[in-house]
Amino acid sequence: MTFPSRDALRIGFVGAGFIANFHLEALVAVRNVQVAGIFSPRAEPREAAAAKAEALGLGPCRAFGSIEAMLASGEVDALWLLAPNSTRVETMRTLRDLVKAGKAGALRAIACEKPLARTLAEAKEMLALVEEAGLLHGYLENQLFMPAVQRGREIVWRRAVPESGRPYIARAAEEHSGPHEPWFWQADEQGGGVLLDMMCHSVEVGRFLLTPPGEPRTVLTPVSATASVATLKWARPEYARKLQAQMGAEVDYSRRPAEDFARGLIQFEDSDGNELMVEATTSWAYVGAGLRLSLELLGPEYAMEFNSLGSGLKVFLGGEGSRRGGEDLVEKQNAERGLMPVIEDEAATYGYVHENRHFVEAFRRGDMPEENFSSGVDVVAMLMALYRSAELGRTVRFDEPGLLEYVPQVVRRDT
Repeated sequence: MTFPSRDALRIGFVGAGFIANFHLEALVAVRNVQVAGIFSPRAEPREAAAAKAEALGLGPCRAFGSIEAMLASGEVDALWLLAPNSTRVETMRTLRDLVKAGKAGALRAIACEKPLARTLAEAKEMLALVEEAGLLHGYLENQLFMPAVQRGREIVWRRAVPESGRPYIARAAEEHSGPHEPWFWQADEQGGGVLLDMMCHSVEVGRFLLTPPGEPRTVLTPVSATASVATLKWARPEYARKLQAQMGAEVDYSRRPAEDFARGLIQFEDSDGNELMVEATTSWAYVGAGLRLSLELLGPEYAMEFNSLGSGLKVFLGGEGSRRGGEDLVEKQNAERGLMPVIEDEAATYGYVHENRHFVEAFRRGDMPEENFSSGVDVVAMLMALYRSAELGRTVRFDEPGLLEYVPQVVRRDT
């Protein structure tokens, strides 16, 4: 299916939670776009998100009580799927059926927030459904679009690689004190713990950094995965009680914890037979100045590194009294006073601005983005191999049978 170019892309959000607010902030810096609709099952969040879109100058924007109503309006060209992981396959089935029935209005594209799905079987179904619907599709992986990642990769491959050879190790880490919403903490709903929630970023960014510019990431063949996981903080009795008090009775880490720490190593081989490594670390047990993203790219005679908390702007907050917390300075900030690092523009630093600009322009022109549902399938395959390695206590090869059917141990009710 081909789509003509449009002067502006009209987006509808499916979901109105934490990540939707990041996308709204980012879209302010994107041209040729309108946020035309917001759907969420609950009225209050969708009304608030629609009002925010209007206040930011992204509208006119309406809150809708169903996806069907939003598409029937004829006011939406593309959907940003930002709802919880457990709802995504069913949402894609609904969209496929609406397209087949001629009830999808002007819909031409869908972009899905990371991770694409909770298992490899679900991820492959997501891809099959969007292809059956004939829609353009994108995989919303913001960290790949971080200015530091894009600029650092460009410099390394343009200046360092011709002199001494391709890079061979990419390291990526993401650490913070834990998610905002209860469903993230529930393995059944989310699909796992921190490995699924955050290592999806790390493995894809690592693969991107190791891939030659202009080449698809499939030029790197995944060979094996080695991982370990642990619940270091949130299963301790005092923290399990604290978490349950904050997130609700259904989040009980004294009985059914998910991992809050994960470390993984994925071995790749390039088209010349070179051995390459992506080393990833993720944690919900980090207490510091807030969300910390760190990256390294290493080659024979060079190194690239980035730390998101190495901000040039810092503010000292002294005195006494209560404050509202520190998330107005850095996402997941745990302190309220002292010498505080400030991320001047989190939506830009974390890649949301460039990510949204990329997908808006591709969908507006009628082009398939390079980072699409196929990329999301590859990411979930890597994550399932890592989970399987951690469960079996050994390195897992990607050519071993059983990965498609695999469900992480923390999710399975028989364990």
